[in-house]
Amino acid sequence: MSLFGRAALLLAFAAALYAVCAALWSRRPGQQRFMVSAERAVYGVAGVTTVAVVTMWTALVTDQFNIADVAGYSSRSLGTNYKITALWGSQAGSLLLWAWLLSLAAALVVATNRRRNRELLPVVIAVLMGIAVFFTSVLSFITSPFATLSPVPLDGRGLNPLLQNVYMQSHPPLLYIGYVGLAVPFAFAIAALVTRRLDTAWITSVRRWTILSWMFLGVGIILGSRWAYEELGWGGYWAWDPVENAALMPWLVATAFLHSVMVQERRGMLKIWNMVLVTLTFTLALFGTFLTRSGILSSVHAFGESTLGPYFLGLIVVVLVGAFALLITRLPLLRSQSSLESYVSREAVFLYNNLLLVGLAFAVFWGTIFPVLSEAVRGDKITVGQGFFDQVAGPIGLALLFLTGVGPLIPWRKASGAELRRRFGVPVIVALIVVIPALMVSSDGGHWWAAAALVLAAFTLTAIAGEFWRGMKARHQLDGVSWPGAVGQLFVRNRRRYGGYIVHVGIVLVIVGIACQGAFSSQGDLALAKGQQGTVSGYTFVNEGGTRARDDHKMSVGAALGVYDGPDRIATLNPGVDVFLAQMQRSSEVAIDSTPFRDVYVVLVGLTPDGVARISVFINPMMMWIWVGGLIIALGALVAVWPSRRSRAPATIAPGADGAAQA
Repeated sequence: MSLFGRAALLLAFAAALYAVCAALWSRRPGQQRFMVSAERAVYGVAGVTTVAVVTMWTALVTDQFNIADVAGYSSRSLGTNYKITALWGSQAGSLLLWAWLLSLAAALVVATNRRRNRELLPVVIAVLMGIAVFFTSVLSFITSPFATLSPVPLDGRGLNPLLQNVYMQSHPPLLYIGYVGLAVPFAFAIAALVTRRLDTAWITSVRRWTILSWMFLGVGIILGSRWAYEELGWGGYWAWDPVENAALMPWLVATAFLHSVMVQERRGMLKIWNMVLVTLTFTLALFGTFLTRSGILSSVHAFGESTLGPYFLGLIVVVLVGAFALLITRLPLLRSQSSLESYVSREAVFLYNNLLLVGLAFAVFWGTIFPVLSEAVRGDKITVGQGFFDQVAGPIGLALLFLTGVGPLIPWRKASGAELRRRFGVPVIVALIVVIPALMVSSDGGHWWAAAALVLAAFTLTAIAGEFWRGMKARHQLDGVSWPGAVGQLFVRNRRRYGGYIVHVGIVLVIVGIACQGAFSSQGDLALAKGQQGTVSGYTFVNEGGTRARDDHKMSVGAALGVYDGPDRIATLNPGVDVFLAQMQRSSEVAIDSTPFRDVYVVLVGLTPDGVARISVFINPMMMWIWVGGLIIALGALVAVWPSRRSRAPATIAPGADGAAQA
């Protein structure tokens, strides 16, 4: 099985290398027949990497402990679902997942561009398969997931207990789908630069790719936050960990790109800026993969010491130098077709939005790598604390929240005073109404920024509701359809626009949840004997007894806690602690009582032999809305990319065809 897997990866490497050469050779006069061969090679890479993944999954499920990754990350007692998950629990396995998803994405690109973008496709294939050459060469010659052990152990160590969580079954693959998907817009951008086809064709060809990749990356980040909230037992969900930051940075820049491409499509502006953004987005995706495998930063998400850092750093340098060198040579062809006519216009708002998003991404990048730079320059590793990131992200987040409400209301080119008064009147009035209760809620502790978030959220949600109302009213009056029918027609006729509004609603809810949790959360520690009670933030906790258990794999202790809000019993929580014997690793079993307004979050610190339960209690307001907001963001993205009937026009075969309907 090990030899079979290695052979599949070597075939993938050879086929990817051939695809690069054949695709580039097909651009020569009279050599177009090699393009068909290159496309078949892409399918071949997808096929043999699929064989490698299936082989690895078979080895994991059937306990082939002669393979090092199976012995290191699986065991006989591990459930089948976690044996599947163990593929991305190891460094080599996660790279295999990266390569597999990349090969599938490349095959999908070829399949969906059989009749369009023929001039761009050779370079697109060369770029995507060039990246595949890198990953398959690493897997074939440097760190193989099919490396063997001798002697063969009777059982494996098992998967890290922290990874035995339902969210970790989906969080890493979703991040990788996002990372891999961002390679496609990058490949089309490079193809546009190489072929000098620098109109909007390459943007419309990858619009859905970009939105879906952005969505998968965002959902992956949200699920990772949920995992940290439930599994790590520290009461929070985001610690500005280096690898958390590494996933956030490409998402922020991709968000900027999704907004700025609308300016290029509508006004022919920001062409150079969009090329820069798409390059930075993919580079930051590679940077995230580099951070988890370089060993230069400590993180609960990283794979520890590794020799792969220099290889990934080299790939990042090649991508940056190559892309920007090509961009510089094409600068005369990237002149804007129009200029900014007013600082109060939709394109100006998108520009402000871009500057804030990229500025936040840079601040996160700087805070993430500063410990490495300080150690290299001064010899001392200076850690950047959570306070730095909070101080930077807070004001920028508020500004972005404001622009989220302003953007849909301001017309293109230039806004008149009368138009602004008409569109902003109701949102401003609602925001002013919310000011007093927001200040009253936030006055205790001086959390002005939480009050600002609530006021801006009211402004933005009212602005978005106004856009829906105006659209529904127009459909109802002009087309004579019912009100429910008018709602349906909004999405049928302009899914991209109204799907974007749904995304904005989700963003607002996430920001409100973050602001309220950060401003109004409280925490307390209790030590309760059986039958004893204690109070934290108005909630009473009663120790109703403890439990102890042990089997062949772990030792467990737990406590039963009655939770009261005044005289009313609202929940019975059972926090616990597991110690896994194979790894001698402790894992907290957090207990949470969740409502739309607050989470009661309890961690069992310890249980003494005489039954005293030591617990940490966190009262986290509005936490549910972070997760709900994430779901709404995903829903809005799906609405935006869902193909409409108008987009299903017959595709032209002619070179240079606009792939406007193409994902």
